[in-house]
Amino acid sequence: MRRIPPLGALRAFEAGARHLSFTRAATELHVTQAAISHQVRQLEDWLGVSLFERRGHALTLTAKGAAYLKELTPAFDRLSEATTRLYEAEQGPLRLTVLPSFATCWLVPRLERFRKLHPDLELHLSSSAELWDFLDDRFDVGIRSGLGRWTGLKAEQLAPEALSPVCSPALAKRLRSPPDLRKVRLLHDTPKDAWRRWLEAAGVEGVDADAGPSFNDAGLVLQAAVQGQGVALGRLLLASDDLKAGRLIQPFEKVLPNDFGYWLVHPRPLTGRRDVAAFKAWLHSEVKARTGP
Repeated sequence: MRRIPPLGALRAFEAGARHLSFTRAATELHVTQAAISHQVRQLEDWLGVSLFERRGHALTLTAKGAAYLKELTPAFDRLSEATTRLYEAEQGPLRLTVLPSFATCWLVPRLERFRKLHPDLELHLSSSAELWDFLDDRFDVGIRSGLGRWTGLKAEQLAPEALSPVCSPALAKRLRSPPDLRKVRLLHDTPKDAWRRWLEAAGVEGVDADAGPSFNDAGLVLQAAVQGQGVALGRLLLASDDLKAGRLIQPFEKVLPNDFGYWLVHPRPLTGRRDVAAFKAWLHSEVKARTGP
């Protein structure tokens, strides 16, 4: 006979330990904070050990609590994956939340290839700059820009990002060397200090790295560059189609590595879903090929 504590208490502990917050655990499990606290106490009494150290409102795991969490999370993941596979036929479409710039500049022009490769899989795409916290079930998978550190999520890098000046062909004729950037308007993406870092790396002086209009979306700054409004420090992955088509020119070879990259993120239990695996494999193949639509 298996010696297993109450499942509800295990779930409460695992969520609370993963978030180090009973409040966030309560939100995830759709119960009250008091219920989480009560169930964790029940589990500690059942086990006869302390799992958390409580100092005011701050939670830290004891050594035994950390060891228990390390075993429990994969176990819950396997349970969830087994259930997902069982009901996969009833799951419906794969729901994606994607940054507007990534969706417009890179993903949407390629989706027809995914549909031809997987005609039986349906995608529902939502484009928003709002970061979904995965505490509700609006979406299944997200594509984010960042460092890949999101608590409670599986994050898999699609591509690192690099920055380099890009501009229209007409404007490129005025740029024979990086110091010629003094003669043109700079277009800024977020963060705005990227131009300063590129100019320093290229050894260029006398250019006002803060002057010029700024945009809060990487797709908008590329669009402004295509229209000849100035020189953008473009994210080369997003600019790849415009560069290939000749709508944008990369006038200089100097490339600035960016700490941020693009990541596919989802709750860990979705790892076993066939549609998630298919979409993930397709994304990696597209990034690797760097082909246009």
